[in-house]
Amino acid sequence: MQIHKTPLALSLASLMLAGHAQAQDNKLYLFNWTEYMDPAIIEAFEAEHDVDVVQSYFNSNPEMFAKLQAGGASQYDIIVPSNYYIPRLIETGLVQELDKSKLDNLDNVMQQFADPSYDPGARYSVPYQWGVTGLVYNTATFPDAPKSWSLLFDAETNAKYPFGLMGDGQVTVGSACAYLGHGYDCTSMDAWREAAQLLLDTKERSTFSGFTDGTPTLQQLARGVIHAGMSFNGDFLFYKEENPESFADMAFMIPDEGAEMWVDAMMIPADAPNPDMAHEFIDFILDAEVGAQLSNYNYYASPNKAARPYLDEVLAKPPVQPSEADMERLHFTPTLKGEQLQMFQQLWSEVKSR
Repeated sequence: MQIHKTPLALSLASLMLAGHAQAQDNKLYLFNWTEYMDPAIIEAFEAEHDVDVVQSYFNSNPEMFAKLQAGGASQYDIIVPSNYYIPRLIETGLVQELDKSKLDNLDNVMQQFADPSYDPGARYSVPYQWGVTGLVYNTATFPDAPKSWSLLFDAETNAKYPFGLMGDGQVTVGSACAYLGHGYDCTSMDAWREAAQLLLDTKERSTFSGFTDGTPTLQQLARGVIHAGMSFNGDFLFYKEENPESFADMAFMIPDEGAEMWVDAMMIPADAPNPDMAHEFIDFILDAEVGAQLSNYNYYASPNKAARPYLDEVLAKPPVQPSEADMERLHFTPTLKGEQLQMFQQLWSEVKSR
């Protein structure tokens, strides 16, 4: 049935569309890691731009990716994935190219992050923070802990105490690969199979408590549910500073066999409700003082060179800034795609299900 619009109907339709546009202009939907944003930064951005920031959270890259695939690409304005998921987001069309003419503070990005291998030309992403995934443990339980993944993977080293592994398959398999001598950034099927068998053997131990991602691992460690696990250096320091009594006997370690260095970046989903405001938000975070405020809050290293004069002293030493020797042991998690990605996902599914 065809409807003939009268001038009044056209006016009403225009008003409805204008109201919808205005509602979108007054909202920014941020999808971020937990405990990763200073509330004062959000309040300052809201006041400056007369916008309400609606925050949602994820605990792992696979969780974030699954939600985007399930319709999140049209529900969020800003997402904060890690480097090895960025090519996957680009290739699947879940994110849009940035309009750099709207990013006045882009020159504040350190040179090492300006043309990253995971996003050549930085066409889709702007670095947010960088850090390390390492081993966290109770020093009272393990006073002579070796600087090694053996605290998780060797039954003799940890025969009696509960421990957990990370739910992110590539990080956990990479750590097992490192322990076995294949290097954290291993990509061969033979190395993966050996690592998968090690993980299956590790799972069979009665003290294995399950797969838990970074921040919840620290909470379990503080409660004594586990005595060792995998987490992030900034999160560890954040919790240690916020809860000194609960974390008095906790330590963060970069195992000598190697571990993950990561970069989290800001990206705009393909069908973001408010991409213009998303660019405003990215540029706001790139401001020198705001960038420092962010790192001073969450204890992660800043990729913003202009922020350096405003950073707290604690950010210039371990665990936030690894030693030179530890830096040499850190590697990016490889980006997988196509048949290689499918093979890995099948292997990881078997590890988790058995």
